[in-house]
Amino acid sequence: MKGVVLAGGLGKRLLPLTKITNKHLLPVYDRPMIYYPISKLVEAGIHDIMIVTGGYHAGEFLRLLGNGKQFGLNGLRYAYQEGEDGIAAALAMAKEFVGKSRMCVILGDNIFSDSIQQQVSEFEDIDLSAYLFLKRVEDAQRFGVAELDENRRLIGIEEKPQRPKSSYAVTGIYLYDSTVFDTIATLKPSRRGEYEITDVSNYYVEQGRIDYHILEGWWTDAGTFESLHHAQILTRNERLKTITEAGKR
Repeated sequence: MKGVVLAGGLGKRLLPLTKITNKHLLPVYDRPMIYYPISKLVEAGIHDIMIVTGGYHAGEFLRLLGNGKQFGLNGLRYAYQEGEDGIAAALAMAKEFVGKSRMCVILGDNIFSDSIQQQVSEFEDIDLSAYLFLKRVEDAQRFGVAELDENRRLIGIEEKPQRPKSSYAVTGIYLYDSTVFDTIATLKPSRRGEYEITDVSNYYVEQGRIDYHILEGWWTDAGTFESLHHAQILTRNERLKTITEAGKR
C-alpha cells in the first residue's frame, strides 16, 4: 500500500497567509498542517509516501520534511503539479510512484481523529477499486455529497450541490487500486476547468466497485479561515486530552 498526500494549489481562500507559503505548511496548533495526513498514513501502516504539491513554495516541503526520516518512512517522494487542474489531475502525478499497488490518498488540508488502519488493511484484500470516507456535516453544500439509497448503498455523489441529498460529505480521504489512473485518463474537464475526483468516484459507483465508511470522530478541512480556526481548536483539545490521559496512567 502506498500513500499519497495532495498538497498543491495556491490557497487563495487563505490570502494573505498563503502569499508567502503553501497552505499546507501553515501551523495547526503545534504542528505544520502537512504533518497530520502524513501521521495518519503512518498510523495506518503506510511507510512509502509521495507528496504532490505545486505553486511558488513547493521547495519548502523538502526543507521541512526532507526524506521523511522523522516519521519513520521508508521513503518520501515529491511530485510537482504545474497549474491548478483539479484533484484528479494531481493524483495522476503519482502514477509511476504507485505502480500496481493500492493506495491511500489524503488531501493535505484534511485533519481528523479516527484511525483508518482497519479500512486500509481490509482494502488490501477486498475486490473493490475505490473506498470513500464520509462524515455527517451541517454544511454539506460546501463539499461533494454522497447520495445513499434506502439500503444505505452509495448511488452517487454530487459536487457542492445547492440542495444536498444527504448530510454526508465526502471527505478528502480515499482508497483506490491502480485502475484509478486509467479512469482519470478518460476524464474531461468540468465547468470549472478541472479534472474532478467526484467524476472518478461516480465512475466506480456506476461499476459497482466502490464502498464507504462513515467517520465517527471529528473531521475538518482547513481551507478557509473558519475551518482553519476550527482545526486549531480540535487539535488543541485532542492534544490536551492525550496529555491528561497519559498523566493519569
